[in-house]
Amino acid sequence: MPAPQDRSPSPTLLVIEDDDTIGRHLDTGLRAHGYATTWCRTGNGGLAAADAAPVDVVLLDLGLPDADGIDIARELRSRHPDLLLVILTARGEEIDVIAGLDAGADDYLVKPFALSVLLARLRAHLRRLPPGHGDREAAHRVGPLVVDTRARTCLLGGEEVPLRPKEFDLLTVLARHAGTAVSREDLMAQVWDENWFGPTKTLDVTLASLRHRLAQAAARAVPPTDPPSISTLRGFGYRLETARPVREA
Repeated sequence: MPAPQDRSPSPTLLVIEDDDTIGRHLDTGLRAHGYATTWCRTGNGGLAAADAAPVDVVLLDLGLPDADGIDIARELRSRHPDLLLVILTARGEEIDVIAGLDAGADDYLVKPFALSVLLARLRAHLRRLPPGHGDREAAHRVGPLVVDTRARTCLLGGEEVPLRPKEFDLLTVLARHAGTAVSREDLMAQVWDENWFGPTKTLDVTLASLRHRLAQAAARAVPPTDPPSISTLRGFGYRLETARPVREA
């Protein structure tokens, strides 16, 4: 019987691209290959998204409607020096390539390009990163909840929450994207397998067990605390709320 594989969390990837066709193609293709992807259509929106949650990779178009992509590249590199920054653009002149690299880009792809080429470039770059690079926030904190991905421990109000491996992985994804809706498809791809073809009922069962374990730990905490609120978004997925639920009088 083969040994179970040690699946590391999927790289988080931000696409900043205003063209609907290209953006949708990248978003769909990257998700299909296991990347947790966010797509923004403006430079300032991309900066806000990179500030709001940890990002491993940014794919940046230079021709944006609200800002020059070179300026956005400089700002991204200044605010987030460790991220992998790849410029995607139709500007193929040598001077444009130099300007992009000087602004802080790690790589430069000229449109049109094949998705397979982009994926190969990303794999090559990610292989060179040191262990733990993509986990800049190893401890994800949401109110009284602390999820430590390196130690694989979960604390709630100082009380350890005993979790099964898939429960821990599911909570990690939700905590990493706290306050953001995460689709069922993304959760299945990141916690189980991007090629999973079985029923997604296993997600609901695992989520129900996770909620129960969090509620038990919240009651054991001294003083007792409120368990994190995980909202069910019917027809889409789940969201770990960043605000505590309001107690009824």
